[in-house]
Amino acid sequence: MLFPILDNFSRIGNSIEPEITLLPLTGATTGYRRKARLGVKYVAKKGGALVGFREKQSGYLTVMDSCLVLHPAVGERIEDLRSLISSLDSCDKIAQIEVACDDTQCLLVFRNMEPLSDGDIDKLDNFGKEKDLKIYLQPKGPDTVVPLNELHQTVLSYRLDSFDLEYNFLPTDFTQVNSEINQRMIPIAIEMLELTKDDEVLDLFCGIGNFTLPIAQQAGVVVGVEGDEALVERARSNATTNELENAEFYTVDLQDEESGGVWLNSRYSKVLIDPPRSGALEIVQKMVKINRNASSMSPVIQQL
Repeated sequence: MLFPILDNFSRIGNSIEPEITLLPLTGATTGYRRKARLGVKYVAKKGGALVGFREKQSGYLTVMDSCLVLHPAVGERIEDLRSLISSLDSCDKIAQIEVACDDTQCLLVFRNMEPLSDGDIDKLDNFGKEKDLKIYLQPKGPDTVVPLNELHQTVLSYRLDSFDLEYNFLPTDFTQVNSEINQRMIPIAIEMLELTKDDEVLDLFCGIGNFTLPIAQQAGVVVGVEGDEALVERARSNATTNELENAEFYTVDLQDEESGGVWLNSRYSKVLIDPPRSGALEIVQKMVKINRNASSMSPVIQQL
């Protein structure tokens, strides 16, 4: 069946029929993933460090020598990463590696559970230089992420070509993992919204402004709402960088049934929702309240 979800709407949703059905966006099946979190575990009995993805609902790591879906700068170097970590003095104190790639470079964040020796720092430095990878360390929480040294410090960014927009982001920020699909997806969403300068638009789960900024170019006002304050700060900064003054941002836990505030009391003509995998049940139930003063509202919902 081409659209099994339509069958679910019909059987489970009491014969709900969407007004519009779009064909799935497809792209390259290899080398497309720009963001990932690789688990790391040193197991002497297995000959050294294991680097790979954690198995679903399990603490085990999938043994990998390469990963075809990851950006080749990292996916083709899993074995090299295993050898590197196995050689470190702190080989059993590296818990994970965060992968973040932008349009031109790739960055690795090593979660080091204890300070590294000078020898380990030199090995990481040399590895980064040899493989053309920027190396960062994360001794504790996400706010402790720092470059290995000043030579590895960089700014990650991606462009949205069809709207001439530039987005900066930190290695631990959420961004779309598939740049090709993102470049094609946003124009479709903007077209469906049929924006004019009379529109006041609400962008829920806005992240760093992925949809918010192109909406701001065509709408009168856009309000982005996101639960992560760090992402909201990045969204505000990206709006400023792109000289967009009609975008407002608020930090709100949208999965909290009691969430509210000034953003909820505004009148919106259009809504875009890009929720996490857990969905958007709580905020969808508030749609009537959000739009209580408007005669009509056109939502565009993107589930990535």
